[in-house]
Amino acid sequence: MTAYDVIVLAGGAAKRLGGADKPGLRVGGRALLDRVLSACADAAVTVVVGGRRATARPVVWTREVPEGGGPLTALGAGLRLTTAERVLVLSADLPFLGRGTVDALLTAAGEPGREGALCTDPDGRDQPLVAAYRAEPLRRELALIATEHGSLAGLPLRLLTAELDLARIDAGPDASFDCDTWDDIAAARARIREHGAVLDEWITSVKNELGIDLDVDTALLLDLARDAAHGVARPAAPLTTFLVGYAAARASAGAGPDEAAAAVVEAARKATDLALRWEAEAEAEAEASGGEAAGAESSGGGTADGAAGGAGREAGREGTGTP
Repeated sequence: MTAYDVIVLAGGAAKRLGGADKPGLRVGGRALLDRVLSACADAAVTVVVGGRRATARPVVWTREVPEGGGPLTALGAGLRLTTAERVLVLSADLPFLGRGTVDALLTAAGEPGREGALCTDPDGRDQPLVAAYRAEPLRRELALIATEHGSLAGLPLRLLTAELDLARIDAGPDASFDCDTWDDIAAARARIREHGAVLDEWITSVKNELGIDLDVDTALLLDLARDAAHGVARPAAPLTTFLVGYAAARASAGAGPDEAAAAVVEAARKATDLALRWEAEAEAEAEASGGEAAGAESSGGGTADGAAGGAGREAGREGTGTP
């Protein structure tokens, strides 16, 4: 993928959230801004327009002038700090923005004759803050708008998008879902805990929290955990997966993500084979013990019956007075 820069708009008054620090609100344990930054981690330059705050990765900070001057003013401030041919432009409140959407936007923006690409929401509305633009046309149009209106402050984004030749990307309902109200925040927090999404969300959150850039084969590790729990003991599952991770880290020290992923696969394979051998051995022991117990029961049952019979015969003698 050709190098690109990112501008994330993280200002605004968040009036419908009562003035809350919207980029810092957490969904799935991660700040909204960090969730957006994770979708474009390979950008050459990432500019965040807004107040400084702690972020999961380094960014360049700037503010629009005047502060609160609106999205075009913020976009202009961010654009001055970028140099790439293509610029990804995002708002800071997109909890479900994924790498697939970013790639689709950048690819469409690079098509001959296009000046950019933006997402459309399920109702067909343009989302100019989920978009990728060619930098030269973007600078040109911002300069023309500023000249025509005297400044960019307070102007709507549609003045910009109406003048550009843009591709439209239907990225589904999640990519363009933004959090403008507390109901939106609640809906986002509920959505990540749905059965079909919670595991991927959790793994992604853990990787970001630990600074791990690794494609995890979730099914492989779950199978390993199942085999360890079933074939050894339930507490063996988390301990085994920890040891696999540790072994993979040692084996791939200094290597790239692909080598690290391969090391995880190999360590998991070895641990899975061991768990299956352990289980097979336990089953064999159980079968052997069961056979011995059955034989002992059969033999012991005869002895008991004989003893009972002997006791009865002796009792009979006593009853008859036989010496």
